[in-house]
Amino acid sequence: MESKKMKIMGFIASARKTGNTAWVVNKILECAKENGSKTERFYFNDLDIKPCQGCFGCKTGQNAGCVLRDDMRQVFAVIVDADAIILGSPLYMGQMSGQAKIFMDRLSSQFMPRFSPFYKERPKKKKLILVFTQGNPDTSMFQPYYDYTKKMLEMLEFHVELCIIAGMRNVAAGEKEDLHIEMKKIASSLTGDNL
Repeated sequence: MESKKMKIMGFIASARKTGNTAWVVNKILECAKENGSKTERFYFNDLDIKPCQGCFGCKTGQNAGCVLRDDMRQVFAVIVDADAIILGSPLYMGQMSGQAKIFMDRLSSQFMPRFSPFYKERPKKKKLILVFTQGNPDTSMFQPYYDYTKKMLEMLEFHVELCIIAGMRNVAAGEKEDLHIEMKKIASSLTGDNL
């Protein structure tokens, strides 16, 4: 009997399709595919995703779910179907990109923290690799923000692994041999394969 293929979805929250964030997410997906997983990627910049309107229609409407009719509906369907998710964002002004922030805010219509009156139990926590790329070589400079973002996603019942790629000012991610090895390890941790 053939084993079920893992579905791993990558979300790239950078406008630069050939930038460092895209390279990192795509490399993890490429390695996961080599390990037998089914993969798919989305560039948020190509999608029509509007900011959350704070209307609570997702909580009070007849058909619980976001009332906005945009590409986030497709994204929600992919998240529900995925076994693991990779969310990649460059660091802008000390925090995630605007595209990533809109995505995070929109998660509230489907995922709520356990203490919320709208919380719904899920069968299991989804794996989520949270990738941040930054030009500054000092990862500790923004560590409080990274920890905060990881905690927020954990509160939404994701099992989060943080991946910080620093020192990207003068060298492309793809030119760093150690990153090829690191991305392979991350893909293996998602698929359960050993190197």
